[in-house]
Amino acid sequence: MGTWKFDPYHTQVEFSAKHLGMMTVRGHFAEVTATGNLDPEHPERSTVEATINTASIRTHNEQRDNDLRSSNFLEIDKFPTMTFKSTKIEHTGGDRYRVTGDLTIKGITKSVTLSAVKYGEFNDAQMGHRIGYAAETQINRKDFGMRFDMMLDGKFIVSNEIQINIEGEILEAKDAVPEETREAQPAEKRA
Repeated sequence: MGTWKFDPYHTQVEFSAKHLGMMTVRGHFAEVTATGNLDPEHPERSTVEATINTASIRTHNEQRDNDLRSSNFLEIDKFPTMTFKSTKIEHTGGDRYRVTGDLTIKGITKSVTLSAVKYGEFNDAQMGHRIGYAAETQINRKDFGMRFDMMLDGKFIVSNEIQINIEGEILEAKDAVPEETREAQPAEKRA
């Protein structure tokens, strides 16, 4: 078992919801930190923890972003982070896994299960030992206290169902400093 860090330069946490039941609105969180203790031979012994800065939400529309940060949704002044802590990781065959854990948003914790897939593995002296992955799940925003219910012409402005997609790379901790950061460090720290 080894400690791994999620490479912040190569990790994306994205979400999508329907607007008026028609168009899909997509966004992401720009500030995510996560670590894990991974045992590739025994995935059930592995753990993952992630923290997301709720103020870092981005949908390419400042007015909508500010609304999502308000008490209508994330209420960032009161709840500056959301977290995920795995409780069970199961190998489901091939490169596929089921990751169950406690998701906390707005101080409300619910168990969620993500379907995950390992895309590949890379190991070299310069870039370190990396594993590429993707995971997805769907949550109901109302389960987490986001109760905004405005309707127009009989349709909810924002769907209750929120799709979450995560994609990225994890890096073995002994090599956890990304190359971009290594170049900025003094030579004696790079050795």
